[in-house]
This record gives sequence, C-alpha cells and structure tokens, in this order.
Amino acid sequence: MLVSRTNRRAFIAGLGGAAAWPMVARGQQPDRIRRIGVRAPGASDAAVQRVRVEAFVQALQPLGWSVGRNLQLDARWATSDADLRKQATELVAAAARRYPGFY
Repeated sequence: MLVSRTNRRAFIAGLGGAAAWPMVARGQQPDRIRRIGVRAPGASDAAVQRVRVEAFVQALQPLGWSVGRNLQLDARWATSDADLRKQATELVAAAARRYPGFY
C-alpha cells in the first residue's frame, strides 16, 4: 500500500509539472511591440498637439511602455471630420491586417 501511494504521488506530481510547462514556455517569449493609434483634430505641426502626444508618451513610461522598445505610436491629425473618419478607418484596417480575425 505504501508503494502504490508513493507511485501515485510521483505520477500526480509529474502530471502537474507537465501541465505547467506550457505556461513557463509562454512566459519566456520576448515582448512584442504594441501599437497605439492617436487621432486628433488640427494640424500636425501645432505645438499643442506635440505637447499632448509627448505628455501621453511620458505618462506611459512609468508603466513600462517605451516608444521603440515595446510601443509604436501612430499619430494622425486632420482638419475635418471626414479626414478623422478616414484616418480611423485606416488605423482599424492596419490593425486588421496585422491581426486577422481580431475584428
């Protein structure tokens, strides 16, 4: 009886280790780059737009996000509502091409 309990415990422990192996493998993958799309009204050369985007990027840094390392920022500006809608469609289409089936 003692031998069968020991074997059963060893089997269960081995089974638990095998179940945890995929989690360990996923945890070692390198960071992938995330993409953030920013749409804003106005001209892209407006100082206020640059200040806002820079403040946004700086607010993300304490959270571990850095442009070029694990973050890509796609900022787009437009002077009309039609241009903003067109750019939103372009951003969503770009994401759909990168991640088919996500949308």
